[in-house]
Amino acid sequence: MTKQVTILKRNSLADDVAAGLQDMITGGTYAVGDRLPSEPELMLLFGVGRSSVREAVRLLVNAGMLRVQQGQGTFVTSSQPLTGPLGRKLHTADYQELNEVRLLLEVKIAEKAALHRTREDLARMKTFLRAREKFAKAGNVDATMQADVHFHTSIAVASKNSIMLELYQTIATHMLQSFKDRHKDTSDFALTQYMHKALLDAIADQDAEQALVWATRISTHSR
Repeated sequence: MTKQVTILKRNSLADDVAAGLQDMITGGTYAVGDRLPSEPELMLLFGVGRSSVREAVRLLVNAGMLRVQQGQGTFVTSSQPLTGPLGRKLHTADYQELNEVRLLLEVKIAEKAALHRTREDLARMKTFLRAREKFAKAGNVDATMQADVHFHTSIAVASKNSIMLELYQTIATHMLQSFKDRHKDTSDFALTQYMHKALLDAIADQDAEQALVWATRISTHSR
């Protein structure tokens, strides 16, 4: 259900719609991972035509804030526009480059999470890991990948390093589409479930050495 907002002025409509959507995203109306309303709903919401909505979405896709998934909708990928050389590079980087950085981050994040995790952190990890297993067994590819990303992101939260967390969140959201292109079923996720359980156990035991070992095994496994 969408919220009614003030009708925009009839000048630079696409820019105005983009600015309005950006404000709603940065303000928390739509969070990272949320799907935006459909084109007709956005047209009604802002009082503009289809072409203005499509151009506004394109502008925010180029800014790294949105991702359009054919047949499923438009999703929020970042709460802030990617600015500066690093932001632009992350947005345009190919799968291999992003994956290398992601794997390096996951190993270090796991080690730090073992040292700094709280009971609340562990509860979140367990919830996402159970969801990962449940969806993998059900053969739900999209839900399994989302649960996998949420599990690893919860480990990043537990690391208590805000910079690593933000980097990991940004890279992970940009890699989701590549994951969808590469994983047509959940077999690989089911195969590596025991590794993720072992990683969680090591973090729960505050065993940084074993957390690093299992994170490395997961990272070097084809995903």
